[in-house]
Amino acid sequence: MAALPIYVYGTEVLKKKARPVKEISNKTIQLIQDMFETMHSSNGVGLAANQVGVLEQVLVVDLSDTEEYKETKPMAFINPEIVDEEGEWEMEEGCLSIPEIRDVINRAETVTVKFQDANLRDQKIVATGMLGRVLQHEIDHLNGVLITDHLSATKRTLLRSKLKKISKGEFEHKYEVVLPKDEKPKSKR
Repeated sequence: MAALPIYVYGTEVLKKKARPVKEISNKTIQLIQDMFETMHSSNGVGLAANQVGVLEQVLVVDLSDTEEYKETKPMAFINPEIVDEEGEWEMEEGCLSIPEIRDVINRAETVTVKFQDANLRDQKIVATGMLGRVLQHEIDHLNGVLITDHLSATKRTLLRSKLKKISKGEFEHKYEVVLPKDEKPKSKR
């Protein structure tokens, strides 16, 4: 396993929709393992493939460091899709691809997600609380949607200078990043 660099705000890959995974290869398994390593080494709880420069519908989640989910095993989701949502819940969110920016985002309180596991077997999960929120955040990434897209135009305008600094690499980070000027698209691993 290897920690991969995380693509930050302004990179094109973050605004693109990921392609469905049609078959599981050794490269797909390696991607999942590397994504877990990347997420853990950067202190994240979720990570979408777009964030490591790969346009495939793969995301990983690990909430086991939180009290509520300490018995929950890390999970990989392939081709995830929200098929139902209920309620509303506002909470502050951050993102590894947009470091130093946090804001309150309104999301569904409960989501039903259908997905495939690492053997491409169909699965379904009803997720509430933090798990539901993380899944919505990461599925947004797979669809080219960032947390800034959930903010009002006024709020985005207020954040413009901070976002510009992030896209130039003018922020503190403890993990390797890819800036827009360095982006080299890699659609398949």
